[in-house]
Amino acid sequence: MPKRETRNIALVVDDSPDTLSVLTDALEEAGMTVLVARDGDAALSIAERVTPDVVLMDAVMPGTDGFETCRRLKQNKALAHVPVIFMTGLSDTDHIIEGLEAGGVDYVTKPLVPGELLARIRVHLANARMAHSARAALDVFGRFLLAVSLSGRVLWCTPQAGKLLAAAFAAFDTEGYVLPPAIRDWLAQRAASGNTALAPPVEVAAATALRLFYVGQIGDDEHLLRLVEGEAGNEQTTLRQKLAVTEREAEVLLWIARGKSNRDIAEILELSPRTVNKHLEQIYAKLGVENRASAAALAVRTIGIR
Repeated sequence: MPKRETRNIALVVDDSPDTLSVLTDALEEAGMTVLVARDGDAALSIAERVTPDVVLMDAVMPGTDGFETCRRLKQNKALAHVPVIFMTGLSDTDHIIEGLEAGGVDYVTKPLVPGELLARIRVHLANARMAHSARAALDVFGRFLLAVSLSGRVLWCTPQAGKLLAAAFAAFDTEGYVLPPAIRDWLAQRAASGNTALAPPVEVAAATALRLFYVGQIGDDEHLLRLVEGEAGNEQTTLRQKLAVTEREAEVLLWIARGKSNRDIAEILELSPRTVNKHLEQIYAKLGVENRASAAALAVRTIGIR
């Protein structure tokens, strides 16, 4: 039996019957399932029961407007990844900025051109799926990551990182959450120093075994952090115990897993490059691998299954 194709679900939110009619016809003709809401509250109610793949949102509506509706959608971690495209007759820069700041990914003006809108929908659906799949893949390999602004606001996180943070902070609700002052102070120090090689981690919250490591700056105001479970130094201990390597070999292996070159490792551990090479030869023999890429991959998997 041939595999049944999955239809994308579009939630159209608009108080104009004419706009709803035009969009429903165009989207259904393009093979999408269409859900319709006449106001923001109805849209939120529908989205809680059926997760759409994309939302087409009228910016100006009676009651809860599109901007506030989008903000409330993004506060729901089950819906935060869904792209929201704003539709409006307003083309003022202030309204465009407000839509993007509310969490929208695009902004189209009325009267709508169905062909152009469908092209935009396809692009944003593809981007959303790629981002969601990439973050899930990072989780599989034990890379629990989150990106934050310098003010400590969470911009995005991998699924497992979100679960761990939700367990640590009762108020955590996905993107937009602001990390506690102690973490913000630590983040400012890490970002200012620019040195991540020996940067100490910070405890996420009291009574937890979660720590944050600073990875580096990846955007104008986007800093990548890695979330690790376990007591201080536990990654190194895990490698030593599970892979039957020495303490020093575990140190070298850990820095290999973090992408450091032999020269970098030598400087970090205050060894000669020749000594690092000797440790690598022993590591390869003990792990039964032939090169540093295989050793790094094995180390990452080992750390990820603690």
